[in-house]
Amino acid sequence: MKATWEKIEKNLGVLEVEVEADRVAAALDKAFQKVAKRANVPGFRKGKVPRPIFEARFGVESLYQDAIDILLPEVYSEAVDQTDIFPVDRPEVDVEQFAKGQPFKFKAKITVKPEVKLGEYKGVEVPAVTVEVSEEELNSELERLQQRHAELVVVDEEPAQNGDTVVIDFDGSVDGVPFEGGQAERYSLELGSNTFIPGFEEQVVGLATGDFKDVTVTFPDTYHAEELAGKEAVFKVKVHEIKRKQLPELDDEFAKDVSEFDTLAEFKEDLKKQLSSRKEQEAKATREGALVDKIGENAEVEIPEAMINGEVDNMVRDFDNRLRSQGMNLDMFLGFSGQTVDDLRGQMQGDAEKRVRNNLVLEAIAKAEKIEVTQDEINKELNDMAEAYKRTPEEIRNILAANGSLGSLNEEVLIRKTIEFLLENSKEVPAEQAEAKTKEAKPAAKKTTKKSTKAESKADADKTEAEEAQDEE
Repeated sequence: MKATWEKIEKNLGVLEVEVEADRVAAALDKAFQKVAKRANVPGFRKGKVPRPIFEARFGVESLYQDAIDILLPEVYSEAVDQTDIFPVDRPEVDVEQFAKGQPFKFKAKITVKPEVKLGEYKGVEVPAVTVEVSEEELNSELERLQQRHAELVVVDEEPAQNGDTVVIDFDGSVDGVPFEGGQAERYSLELGSNTFIPGFEEQVVGLATGDFKDVTVTFPDTYHAEELAGKEAVFKVKVHEIKRKQLPELDDEFAKDVSEFDTLAEFKEDLKKQLSSRKEQEAKATREGALVDKIGENAEVEIPEAMINGEVDNMVRDFDNRLRSQGMNLDMFLGFSGQTVDDLRGQMQGDAEKRVRNNLVLEAIAKAEKIEVTQDEINKELNDMAEAYKRTPEEIRNILAANGSLGSLNEEVLIRKTIEFLLENSKEVPAEQAEAKTKEAKPAAKKTTKKSTKAESKADADKTEAEEAQDEE
């Protein structure tokens, strides 16, 4: 097989491929075996018609498309490897020649991963972040734990207020006609949570146990169910029960209930240490984010739209998975928020572009500095994952291999090593100094959004795990 690559503009090029005639013949054989199983030829059972009779009746050309479908993915992959390119989108394939006894020739117009022109990435200044835990932060954490361990107590003689949980029946209709999903019995709704259509919860505030009320609301114009978008709806609401949070006292008994300590003083001291550790993790993530953002802005790279759209796809999918872990899904979220998928994708566009840019720059730095991932590092990663998921390292490896994710694991480790390298070669300066320099450079800087790197995502996950561990205690 012969393959040549010619760049025609920016990140676009043409891959020209010629495949030997004997491979065309082999693909035609496979195509015939496939087609013969369903070919209906008088005098022969399906799958038993001889090849010459099949070609005489239907023509060898009837096998061409199936043969191309069999051969093209295989030789395209080989040609990509042979020319050492990195496609980031589906190719536009133009078949120039495909016939029995002749070579297979095709051209593919391909968008490839862009080249990165690195700017300054060593000695970059990043703001110092304090990790000292203030008394206010400690008290705020204690209040959060109070809220988490509060008991819901039934309120019989007072009207509902924000923060209360009401147990209600509701029956919704538009122009007197009930609509799907608009009815429920004994539904628990926390007032002020903003989980219902705007205006609904506010009208339930002030109702008492046993009260009835017609709640009138208007669906947002961007509501996901088009037949309801912009329509006025009436919900007949009945209040069965009102529950209010009763906070526990902050005393030694509270400390015993939520921790392994016997006194509140001991618990507060330990909590302060945990908050300090958490702040150190957050500070490291903040330094990493600021550093990678600056280095990304210093580089020059033209990002293909396909890469940004692909990252948006990943972000939407991850968001949906997080919602499902909380008992929701994307459709429910869009309904409650009055947004469309396009609205959500639009909000993620800037962040996606920044993530792609930063990761491309980090990959280029890793290549320039010859940073590589060792097998021992991959094994350590697999062992850590195995411990976290209560599996064996071999099971984790097999799962990743089956999902085609082993390469992604290598990339994740490489990105982390590169960020560590950049941190070691950065300069930490007072936040005020860094802010002043940022303002001076702002007119030349490109607009970006928060949280763009894989390292930041990991830091967010680490933070969540630390909070959950604290709550369990």
